Amino acid sequence: MSRPVIAVTTSRRSGWRIFPLVALNVWIAGGKSVRWDEAGEVDVPSVDGVIIGGGDDISPDLYGGQIVTSARLDPERDAMERGIVEACFEAKKPVLGICRGSQMLNVALGGTLHQDAYEIYQESRKHWTVLPRKTVQVERHTRLASIAGEHAMRVNALHSQAVDELGRGMRVAARDPGGMIQAVERVRDPFALGVQWHPEHLFYARRQRRLFRALVAAATARREREAQLQRIDDVM
Repeated sequence: MSRPVIAVTTSRRSGWRIFPLVALNVWIAGGKSVRWDEAGEVDVPSVDGVIIGGGDDISPDLYGGQIVTSARLDPERDAMERGIVEACFEAKKPVLGICRGSQMLNVALGGTLHQDAYEIYQESRKHWTVLPRKTVQVERHTRLASIAGEHAMRVNALHSQAVDELGRGMRVAARDPGGMIQAVERVRDPFALGVQWHPEHLFYARRQRRLFRALVAAATARREREAQLQRIDDVM
């Protein structure tokens, strides 16, 4: 069977430099990628899974917050990605959220965000680097723990926002030592996992590669189920 197709959302402005690295990780995991941004066509039925990528802050208009003057927003991308997440949940297609993508998973399910997370979590050390300088503790008995293990991991950090109130059916999968949420996941299928860090920059780390492998595995399993159901329908 051919490689499952994973759509990767990016911004129109910076996607040209972000997409190749995410696509490399997807290829290593056994899939192949297509790039989506707000300037092009989005076709959820044509892909097997989706990665909601990193980028600008999510507008508080989506969750009833107040705009922070320092925030850089991309409302067209917000609308596109929220629609994609909702369509994936409807079609039971797996989703991996990276940084803002993790936040979008939560917002699409009715959750909220801290716009200035480090003002709220003053015990959380602020890092701004693609290098693994931040420690996060994985919550026990979560999907993330089954994928990457329960012990603490070192990750990077390029974010100012973070999850506040959890969306419907979401739970915390990891926190940093200051208590800030660093990963969220959907309690039920379809596979939906969001990490606040950028695992695409950590492709040399086995535990980070497992995140992409888990997404590709979920996409493959769903495609095989659909193919089996189609064969049954053809026989009937």
